[in-house]
Amino acid sequence: MDIDVLGALAVRENGLSITPTAPKPRQVLALLALHADQVVPVSALIEELWAGEPPRSARTTLQTYVLQLRALIATALEHGPAGAGPDAPARTAKDVLVTLPGGYLLSSGGGTLDVREFDRLAGTGYRAMDAGDFAGAARLLRDALALWSGPAFADVTGGVQLDMETRRLEETRLCALDQRIEADLRLGRHRELLAELTVLASRYRTHENLHGQFMLALHRSGRRGEALDVYQRLRGTLVRELGLEPSVALRRLQRSILMAGPESLAEAGSGPGSGSGSVADSGGERLVRV
Repeated sequence: MDIDVLGALAVRENGLSITPTAPKPRQVLALLALHADQVVPVSALIEELWAGEPPRSARTTLQTYVLQLRALIATALEHGPAGAGPDAPARTAKDVLVTLPGGYLLSSGGGTLDVREFDRLAGTGYRAMDAGDFAGAARLLRDALALWSGPAFADVTGGVQLDMETRRLEETRLCALDQRIEADLRLGRHRELLAELTVLASRYRTHENLHGQFMLALHRSGRRGEALDVYQRLRGTLVRELGLEPSVALRRLQRSILMAGPESLAEAGSGPGSGSGSVADSGGERLVRV
């Protein structure tokens, strides 16, 4: 079974889609697919479908949705290419969507799951960053982010559980994006980052770290005034919408850019060897080097 959730939901058994079009069965499959090869409790599925106000027939209705999914799986098993040898027992829909005490389990059968691949690549990228291999980190994190074709579960109307998982997945994506940009800054790719950071700063209007990276990229590209404008726009948004001042680290970055002379700009633009990024110290605060 091949499962994609980092974008539109796509679940394929034997190469054939088993993704239903009806909203409720689609929700059930989405939650099972995200947690493939793990038991998803009946209580979690009911909360997802009915948000704390389940009908009296909730369990029976859930069983109906499971039967609908198994019908799609059975069709895929019947018409898809044979995956087992001639002497192997035939795999049934109940072997793929398994009923277990307290819940259900969607068996991937050793197939692919884009979330798992993202976690693997991102984790390897983080370790490369820690080891100072910025080129390797940038490549691994770029590969991880390429698995995303849009927001997670983009075409699923989510309930409580899926909305929570969607927010969690988006946070993991932003963390990987932050570290990939950090690696690129370390490699002196500040000019190449400007177009991307322009879009990101507009999309994530209160995300301080992305704005700080944008400021660094602009400053190192000889655009100090624009870097300071980014700070002022962010400060205005934070004060107006959240009642907060920028963090100490971001204020320190602003001061560093204000105080930087022409020689520091020339040094910053001299190539990869000068590209130290803004990295987190042991307390999580960014240490700024312009």
